[in-house]
Amino acid sequence: MTTTVDTDQQADQQGGDDDAGKAGRTNESRTNASTEERLASWCRTVTAINGVPISPGNRLDILRNGEEIFPAMLDAIDEAERSIDLLTYVYWAGEIGEQFAEHLAQAARRGVRVRVLLDGVGAKPIDNDMIEMMSSGGADVRYFRPLDPRHPFRASHRTHRKVMICDETVGFTGGVGIADEWMGDGRSEGNWRDTHVRLRGPGVAGLRSAFLDNWIETEHVLFEPAFDHFPAHDEPGDVPVQIIKGTAEPGWNDISMTVRALLELAEEQIRLTTAYFVPDDDLVMRLCRAAERGVDVQVLLPGPGADKRFVQLAGEAVYDRLLEHGVRIWCYQPSMLHAKILTLDGLVTLIGSANFNQRSTSLDEEVDIVAFDRAVTAELDADFDADLEFAEAIDPHRWRRRWIGQRVIERGAALVRPWM
Repeated sequence: MTTTVDTDQQADQQGGDDDAGKAGRTNESRTNASTEERLASWCRTVTAINGVPISPGNRLDILRNGEEIFPAMLDAIDEAERSIDLLTYVYWAGEIGEQFAEHLAQAARRGVRVRVLLDGVGAKPIDNDMIEMMSSGGADVRYFRPLDPRHPFRASHRTHRKVMICDETVGFTGGVGIADEWMGDGRSEGNWRDTHVRLRGPGVAGLRSAFLDNWIETEHVLFEPAFDHFPAHDEPGDVPVQIIKGTAEPGWNDISMTVRALLELAEEQIRLTTAYFVPDDDLVMRLCRAAERGVDVQVLLPGPGADKRFVQLAGEAVYDRLLEHGVRIWCYQPSMLHAKILTLDGLVTLIGSANFNQRSTSLDEEVDIVAFDRAVTAELDADFDADLEFAEAIDPHRWRRRWIGQRVIERGAALVRPWM
């Protein structure tokens, strides 16, 4: 049997399809416009709170674990023609440390100005042969605030920044130190899970400032015309960023202000990944308050691979409060989780060297990038989902029934939270 369709009926059907298509496109357009309006509002609000200008036009590449991070950094060193600035908290003896020393020495020998600034405590395990290798090649290697009995109070204020800038045009930052613990894929025991970013564009100037901010304590020379050209940066991408520096100071520093602002602005989702979770009462309150207003708050932390169990215990002292308010907590199982990432509402990302602890917000020198970009945030949210496949959730009911001895230890560890 052949079915025929009346011409008027066919026209009505076609018109209905067109109307539905137009409505769908209109709704999508409104959604996109709404998203762009929200992003613009976030930019204005965060800038007003932290006072840090936004640098537009950047390209930001996500680098995962040592297998991606170290080759990218070594390639940048090899390609440098004029200057290399490296600042790190961790530089330990081992295979990757030796590779970096060799590549930096080679760069210095070909006429590149190489400056290496190592934290006076975090980089203590470095092999002296590596220092000699870099220095003999022509690199200028210095320590940030080496331990000095004449200045005991400075011992607590370290540089935890991880920054490398090559030729003032490409910069790296994130959680990775120069040590064999970071080699590998982050999915097996002994291979720490971490994330770094490579930045090209106007934002690199902010990373350079973060290096110089610490270097200037060792040498009162702001710039050398032969090496420091302060170029007008191209705009190789479309990612607006802020470079946020944290330093020891009374009250809330810029990173602390920024974190709090972002938590308050979130309406849908907060996803936090951090190596050392020892928040102060105010940050705990803000996470709880976000969950109370309907935000899906997810926290991913180290599990059995945690390298500092006492610090982990101090953080566990606040789990009860968070879980009671609906915050969800996971513990990464394969290895030490060392990344420091905060994503919000699928729109904005904070990534860098700062942990969600009181050392990062009040005692140490840190640097973070705020990326106001959906694509960057989506990529890091996808990484969060992938990491959850290797994580175990904290069950609130089981957690409330944990051993009384652990509760006592947690409370003891929590007494020194302000210094963790």
